[in-house]
Amino acid sequence: MKLASLLAAGAAALLLAMTGPAVAEGHKGGVLTIATVGEPPTLDQMLTPTDLVGTISQHIFETLYTFDAEWQPKPLLAAAMPSISEDGLTYKIPLRQGVAFHDGSAMTSADVVASLQRWLKINSKGKQVAQVVDSIAADGDNAVTIKLKSRYSPLVATLSQASIIMPATKIADTLSEFVGTGPYKLKERKPDQYIQLVRFEGYKSPDGEPSNYAGKRETLADELRFVPVPDANTRVEGLLAGQYDFADSLPFSAYDRIAASDKAAPVVMPSSGWVSLNMNMKEGLLTNKDLRNAVQVALNPTDMMMAAFADEKFYKVDGAYYPEGFFWHTEAGVARYGEGDPAAAAELMKKAGYDGTPIRLLTSRQYEFHYKMAEVAKAYLEAAGFKVDLQVTDWATLTTRRADPKQWDIFITHSNFPGDPTTLNTISDSYPGWYTSEAKTKAVATYLAAVTPDEKKKAWETIQTTLYDDAPLFKAGNFNALSGLAKGVNGYVPHYWPTFWNVEARQ
Repeated sequence: MKLASLLAAGAAALLLAMTGPAVAEGHKGGVLTIATVGEPPTLDQMLTPTDLVGTISQHIFETLYTFDAEWQPKPLLAAAMPSISEDGLTYKIPLRQGVAFHDGSAMTSADVVASLQRWLKINSKGKQVAQVVDSIAADGDNAVTIKLKSRYSPLVATLSQASIIMPATKIADTLSEFVGTGPYKLKERKPDQYIQLVRFEGYKSPDGEPSNYAGKRETLADELRFVPVPDANTRVEGLLAGQYDFADSLPFSAYDRIAASDKAAPVVMPSSGWVSLNMNMKEGLLTNKDLRNAVQVALNPTDMMMAAFADEKFYKVDGAYYPEGFFWHTEAGVARYGEGDPAAAAELMKKAGYDGTPIRLLTSRQYEFHYKMAEVAKAYLEAAGFKVDLQVTDWATLTTRRADPKQWDIFITHSNFPGDPTTLNTISDSYPGWYTSEAKTKAVATYLAAVTPDEKKKAWETIQTTLYDDAPLFKAGNFNALSGLAKGVNGYVPHYWPTFWNVEARQ
């Protein structure tokens, strides 16, 4: 069994022990109040890849495909996996019939075509795919055909992320209405107070046993209420007081208190993701490769991860882009990843002609581990001779500011481990940081043309080597994630982006 499956199974077992087994037909009714890390900048997944937006909007919108427990694509709004032409350039995707939008209209191929065209135009991963798409066309009312200019092996995996389907009549560059096919529909949004979603009575679930994001989706709770609670300790206190049914992204220091509570229990998601310091390669100080390499050499991942997660059982210092046990794990190319070497960093800074311009390091306290890592990173960069301007904002401001290359040099973020490595955010030319290089283009092209798993693995080793050489980011390590669940809430199974279909509210 793959490591991803083992981790999912272990997490599920943890929750079964806490909440009891999920029932085939759950009890309906009630409200689930979910404390999130803050106010999302939008509910449009196409506009931003942030976890907060994805967590909320995945209940409103759906994609053609989604990921199962092994992070392999499975049909969601599609009726089956696509049929692919012998030359690998034509994908025919059958659509599920009888699927309705929240406005009552039936989903057709015209809606899918219009949605995918918007995705190609405005989404960071969609823009990457757009370079190889020749055409997207309806094939009758219940199928869509995508023709490619060249082979693109991660197409289906990429269609499983952010390529949300909406009515063609509602489509605009900036959405004024949020109408999807998901199990819940938007009823009311009061900024900085709550986002209220209610059961969509016309929802048509996919078939199959639940498996990560794939399979049956049952709307058990009448309502989901997402409440922005930017302070992590406030989320903890609200959970322990019985105010919230679920509290996301909690500090590990709260684990023992939650475990001892009679109102809630801790939920640990193993190997939830990895943390990185992403560098601006488009404008500013770090367009200089030697300075980016100096940042790599200067940082101490052990101290950053310890500061962020407090206990080694909650993290692992690891420079490889995928953890051990994943098919994609390799140590190929891992370089300038150690315990922080200020002297070596100073030499690279001297070579680059560093003039004392401050590095603008952007972070947020809404993810407390981001902020703690930023403090340690600042200390190590200053020890090497950099000047550092640490800028702390709310998460919505950070995601807005990082879209402007004039406003930052490094921002801290975290990501999951996607099913296909070329769907890593940094691989996209348009993801903030704007990483482009001839070496990356060549390495990715080799991967996209690969056919066998061994060929793909070898090509990925070259990509990872290139990432370390070009230094678009510094990977600090892998982490688990802690959230909290109120006792009496049944059926919840931890996922990277928490889901609340198939979950019973407290009675």
